[in-house]
Amino acid sequence: MSMATAMEAQGTCLVVDDSRVVRKAARRMLEKHGFVVEEAADGAEALAACRHQLPRAVLLDWNMPVMDGMEFLKAARAEFGPDQPVVVLCTTEAELSRILAALEAGAQEYVMKPFDEAILVDKFTQVGLLPDNAA
Repeated sequence: MSMATAMEAQGTCLVVDDSRVVRKAARRMLEKHGFVVEEAADGAEALAACRHQLPRAVLLDWNMPVMDGMEFLKAARAEFGPDQPVVVLCTTEAELSRILAALEAGAQEYVMKPFDEAILVDKFTQVGLLPDNAA
Protein backbone atom coordinates (compact mmCIF):
# COMPACT_ATOMS: atom_id res chain seq x y z
CA MET A 1 0.00 0.00 0.00
CA SER A 2 1.50 3.32 -1.02
CA MET A 3 1.69 6.22 1.42
CA ALA A 4 -0.95 8.09 -0.59
CA THR A 5 -3.34 5.14 -0.35
CA ALA A 6 -2.76 4.85 3.40
CA MET A 7 -3.41 8.57 3.84
CA GLU A 8 -6.73 8.40 1.98
CA ALA A 9 -8.16 5.58 4.06
CA GLN A 10 -9.00 7.25 7.39
CA GLY A 11 -12.61 8.24 6.70
CA THR A 12 -14.57 11.24 7.90
CA CYS A 13 -14.10 13.12 11.15
CA LEU A 14 -16.70 15.60 12.33
CA VAL A 15 -15.10 18.41 14.34
CA VAL A 16 -17.66 19.94 16.70
CA ASP A 17 -16.71 23.18 18.47
CA ASP A 18 -18.31 26.60 18.86
CA SER A 19 -14.90 28.18 18.16
CA ARG A 20 -14.16 28.53 14.44
CA VAL A 21 -10.45 28.88 15.31
CA VAL A 22 -10.42 25.52 17.12
CA ARG A 23 -12.33 23.85 14.25
CA LYS A 24 -9.85 25.16 11.65
CA ALA A 25 -6.83 24.10 13.74
CA ALA A 26 -8.23 20.60 14.29
CA ARG A 27 -9.14 20.38 10.57
CA ARG A 28 -5.54 21.12 9.54
CA MET A 29 -4.17 18.50 11.94
CA LEU A 30 -6.65 15.79 10.95
CA GLU A 31 -6.48 16.40 7.19
CA LYS A 32 -2.70 15.99 7.42
CA HIS A 33 -3.41 12.46 8.71
CA GLY A 34 -5.84 11.48 5.97
CA PHE A 35 -9.24 12.40 7.40
CA VAL A 36 -11.98 14.09 5.43
CA VAL A 37 -13.13 16.77 7.90
CA GLU A 38 -16.62 18.14 8.34
CA GLU A 39 -17.41 20.87 10.86
CA ALA A 40 -20.30 21.72 13.18
CA ALA A 41 -20.61 24.67 15.59
CA ASP A 42 -22.73 22.89 18.22
CA GLY A 43 -24.23 19.54 19.18
CA ALA A 44 -27.48 20.15 17.31
CA GLU A 45 -25.59 20.79 14.04
CA ALA A 46 -23.45 17.73 14.77
CA LEU A 47 -26.48 15.49 15.30
CA ALA A 48 -27.97 16.70 12.02
CA ALA A 49 -24.65 16.02 10.24
CA CYS A 50 -24.52 12.49 11.73
CA ARG A 51 -28.07 11.80 10.55
CA HIS A 52 -27.11 12.97 7.06
CA GLN A 53 -23.92 10.87 6.95
CA LEU A 54 -22.47 9.10 9.97
CA PRO A 55 -18.77 9.96 10.29
CA ARG A 56 -16.15 7.48 11.42
CA ALA A 57 -15.06 9.83 14.22
CA VAL A 58 -16.25 12.90 16.12
CA LEU A 59 -13.89 15.32 17.86
CA LEU A 60 -16.37 16.83 20.27
CA ASP A 61 -16.13 19.99 22.36
CA TRP A 62 -17.85 19.78 25.75
CA ASN A 63 -18.96 23.38 26.38
CA MET A 64 -21.08 24.78 23.55
CA PRO A 65 -24.32 26.73 23.23
CA VAL A 66 -27.57 25.19 21.87
CA MET A 67 -26.57 21.57 22.61
CA ASP A 68 -23.39 20.82 24.53
CA GLY A 69 -21.05 17.88 24.04
CA MET A 70 -22.61 15.66 26.71
CA GLU A 71 -26.13 16.22 25.34
CA PHE A 72 -24.89 15.37 21.84
CA LEU A 73 -23.02 12.32 23.12
CA LYS A 74 -26.08 10.91 24.90
CA ALA A 75 -28.34 11.59 21.89
CA ALA A 76 -25.83 10.08 19.44
CA ARG A 77 -25.35 6.92 21.53
CA ALA A 78 -29.12 6.51 21.89
CA GLU A 79 -29.60 6.90 18.14
CA PHE A 80 -26.51 5.30 16.57
CA GLY A 81 -25.37 2.80 19.20
CA PRO A 82 -22.38 2.47 21.54
CA ASP A 83 -19.56 2.14 19.00
CA GLN A 84 -20.26 4.45 16.08
CA PRO A 85 -19.10 7.06 15.59
CA VAL A 86 -15.94 6.94 17.70
CA VAL A 87 -16.11 10.03 19.94
CA VAL A 88 -13.08 11.85 21.32
CA LEU A 89 -14.35 14.48 23.75
CA CYS A 90 -12.33 17.68 23.78
CA THR A 91 -12.52 19.72 26.94
CA THR A 92 -10.98 22.17 29.36
CA GLU A 93 -12.65 20.14 32.14
CA ALA A 94 -9.80 18.48 34.05
CA GLU A 95 -11.88 17.06 36.91
CA LEU A 96 -11.74 13.28 36.98
CA SER A 97 -15.46 13.07 37.76
CA ARG A 98 -16.27 15.01 34.56
CA ILE A 99 -13.94 12.84 32.48
CA LEU A 100 -15.47 9.65 33.93
CA ALA A 101 -18.96 11.00 33.22
CA ALA A 102 -17.99 11.53 29.57
CA LEU A 103 -16.56 8.02 29.26
CA GLU A 104 -19.65 6.54 30.93
CA ALA A 105 -21.86 8.48 28.51
CA GLY A 106 -20.08 6.80 25.61
CA ALA A 107 -16.97 8.78 24.68
CA GLN A 108 -14.10 6.44 23.74
CA GLU A 109 -11.39 8.92 24.71
CA TYR A 110 -10.88 12.53 25.70
CA VAL A 111 -8.30 15.21 24.98
CA MET A 112 -7.61 18.29 27.08
CA LYS A 113 -7.59 21.78 25.59
CA PRO A 114 -5.35 23.25 24.44
CA PHE A 115 -4.18 20.28 22.39
CA ASP A 116 -1.56 19.95 19.69
CA GLU A 117 -1.15 17.60 16.76
CA ALA A 118 0.95 15.06 18.69
CA ILE A 119 -1.69 14.75 21.43
CA LEU A 120 -4.52 14.46 18.89
CA VAL A 121 -2.67 11.80 16.87
CA ASP A 122 -1.89 9.88 20.07
CA LYS A 123 -5.54 9.85 21.16
CA PHE A 124 -6.79 8.88 17.68
CA THR A 125 -4.20 6.07 17.61
CA GLN A 126 -5.31 4.82 21.05
CA VAL A 127 -8.91 4.42 19.87
CA GLY A 128 -7.89 2.74 16.60
CA LEU A 129 -8.66 5.62 14.23
CA LEU A 130 -5.05 5.90 13.12
CA PRO A 131 -2.48 3.13 12.65
CA ASP A 132 0.11 2.72 15.38
CA ASN A 133 3.28 3.52 13.45
CA ALA A 134 5.43 2.92 16.54
CA ALA A 135 4.70 -0.82 16.39
